[in-house]
This record gives sequence, structure tokens and C-alpha cells, in this order.
Amino acid sequence: MFYFSAPGNSKYIAELFCRNMDAECYSIEDKIDFAQLIAAQEVVGFCYPIFGSRVPKLMRKFVCAHMQLLKSKKVIIFCTQMGGSGDGARALTDILPRDFIDVIYAEHFLMLNNVCNLFFLPLPSEKTKQWYLQRSQRKMQTVCGNIKSGIVKKRGFNPGSQALGLIQGVFFPGLERMAMKRVWVNEDCDQCRLCETICPMGNFVFVNNQIETQGKCMMCCRCINKCPRKAISVFLRKKVRKQYTGI
Repeated sequence: MFYFSAPGNSKYIAELFCRNMDAECYSIEDKIDFAQLIAAQEVVGFCYPIFGSRVPKLMRKFVCAHMQLLKSKKVIIFCTQMGGSGDGARALTDILPRDFIDVIYAEHFLMLNNVCNLFFLPLPSEKTKQWYLQRSQRKMQTVCGNIKSGIVKKRGFNPGSQALGLIQGVFFPGLERMAMKRVWVNEDCDQCRLCETICPMGNFVFVNNQIETQGKCMMCCRCINKCPRKAISVFLRKKVRKQYTGI
């Protein structure tokens, strides 16, 4: 199972699956020989958060980089989402040629909001977190039982789901381009350079004794949730008051 996870939601789902299935789990940010791993397996899995009914840029790059090794593989796809993406799991297949892979299971997992600087998206309480975790655990037991029994399920592949995903995805390219220009580091920054280390896109660099952005943001929100000074904001310049600490 190969996953990308910003605050930890997709990592939780990927690791939960692997514990149940006695499978190996890897972040696509790991510094390992992914080509060798993929080539050696008959079945591979992908787990990622969905952004505007679209696959995160880093996962898209990963899949494209290993495309030929994925040809004819059996594939399991998990998508984590805050609401309903429509076809978040199916969206991964848009990166590949038609019928390039054999999707044997696809599922969506409703997870917690991690966008901490938008007032209309409140962060979850501890009670809410526990409810989501218990729900995910029950759903994963069903998923793993189905896979072990050879039951094929493809969440998000029906025409209605695809239509919903298409509608939601209309605005995503514009949002993705907007995010590249709308990342701010305010005066509370103490140049600890954590953002430079953790950003999966390399959007932060330390220049002339200050942090500068490079226009590479992909909206994962890892920086705004991890900055110890709450000095980073995305989209809205409003200062972050409370951060999502993950699962």
C-alpha cells in the first residue's frame, strides 16, 4: 500500500488496512526503491486524500513516474475525504490509459477536516475524532473481509458518482493554481525552518534570513497545521488560531 498523507488521515487508513491484511505500507515520500517494490507485487494499493474530487499532485506525479510498472496490476484504491467527492477513488484511473490497471477494490473513507484557517470548516473535537475512528475501523473490517472473499467493489465508478465528481472538479484546477500564489508567512515566524523540511512540494526555502515561498503549494495544509508559531496561512491571510493535530 502506497499512501500520501498530509495531517495523518490517509496514513491512518493505509496502516489500518495493512494491519488487517498483513501487508506492507509505504509513504510515497519515503526514500526507497519504489520501482523494485511495485515490480515485485501482483497487487498494489494506493491511499490518498481527495482535493476537490481530484488526486493530490504528489500522488499524480508518483503514479506517472511508475506508470509502466503498474500496467496490468491488480489495484486497490482508498480515498479519504471530508465530505463526498463523488468519484474520489475512481479519479486515480484518470491518470492512466483506459483499462491500464485492474481495479479490484475502491472505497471512500469519511475522515476529519484538517483545514484550520477557514471559519466555515470547524476542527473536530476529541469526541468527534473517536467517532470517526471507530467508524473507519468498522468499515475497514468489512473492506478487508470483502477483499479476502474475492468480492469486488468499486466505490465512485458508477455514472452518478462520476457526474458529481466532474461537477466538483470543475473549479479544482483554478484552486490549485490559486494556492500556488496564496501562501503567506507572517511576522510570527521564528525561522525554525520546519516548513522547509516537511513541505512535500518544497514550497519553502530559507533565503536572506527569512522563509520564502516558491509557488508550489498543492493545498495539503501540512504547513499550517505543523508550524509551531502558527505563522503560515493558505488561501486566507487570516492568522491560524487552532491547528489540526491529526489522529
